[in-house]
Amino acid sequence: MSTVDADVEVTDAREARVGDMTVRRLLPLRLRRSVGAWCFVDHYGPMSVDGVAGMLVPPHPHIGLQTVTWLLAGNVLHRDSLGSEQMIRPGQLNLMTAGRGIAHAEESPAEHDPSLHGVQLWVALPDADRQVAPAFEHHAELPGATLGGFAITVFMGDLAGARSPATAFSAIVGAELAASGHARASLPLDAGFEHIVFVAAGAAQVGDTELRPGQLLYLGPGRDRAQVAAPSGSRLFLLGGVPLGEPLLMWWNFVARTPEEIAAAVTGWREDRFGAVGGYRGEPLPAPPFDAALLQRPRL
Repeated sequence: MSTVDADVEVTDAREARVGDMTVRRLLPLRLRRSVGAWCFVDHYGPMSVDGVAGMLVPPHPHIGLQTVTWLLAGNVLHRDSLGSEQMIRPGQLNLMTAGRGIAHAEESPAEHDPSLHGVQLWVALPDADRQVAPAFEHHAELPGATLGGFAITVFMGDLAGARSPATAFSAIVGAELAASGHARASLPLDAGFEHIVFVAAGAAQVGDTELRPGQLLYLGPGRDRAQVAAPSGSRLFLLGGVPLGEPLLMWWNFVARTPEEIAAAVTGWREDRFGAVGGYRGEPLPAPPFDAALLQRPRL
């Protein structure tokens, strides 16, 4: 379900399964594959993982993208085929650049916090950078700003005078806004960007639009401000960037431009050419059956 007013859209999430978890999948949409370079948004939790396994995503491959892992509660252990092993906690950024190919796993550690809440985001690499060498970054401290009762943490790009140290390959912004008390602010925007806003906890009002968890607000380019209000304890996200202007093919964990590129990545995964994820106890995820014809009529 969506409502459209000029270049403002509100779209409801659909449910998807990731391992044993049910997530709210907010992007991609049937008619909108990306917003700026952001091409995937999953929101999960808050959920109790007390006495259960929690997150358990076995080794799987990626090409053509960056993964952005951001927690609001809990802790998750990241391992990848570069040999990285990193615990991530709320307010810290895990950024993995897949480039020409990487494999990773994410799981709740054996001694994990009793609750879990977070977002998993993908950034599509522009065509000129899709074959870069894979890389991993962890940023335990990130810049912030305070505006109208919102505590803003910038994890990609820059906003409200704060700039993230994270590597970006296109002009984008990613930030969490936490309302301390009833917050109301005129949020500065880059007028050349398109943006999305979604609520992870509580509620928010952006202009005349009210938002709750499970809804995605799209704002087209041309705005240099957004009026944002939220009650105490609310947590919301702003993502945006220059429109990508490139067609994307997304299948399984791959972001590509042609079916042949995806077929080659599937073969590479099945032939163990992405490298091993050390330390993970268990089998990697098998690639699902691949049918290039489905890429001509995406089903989201």
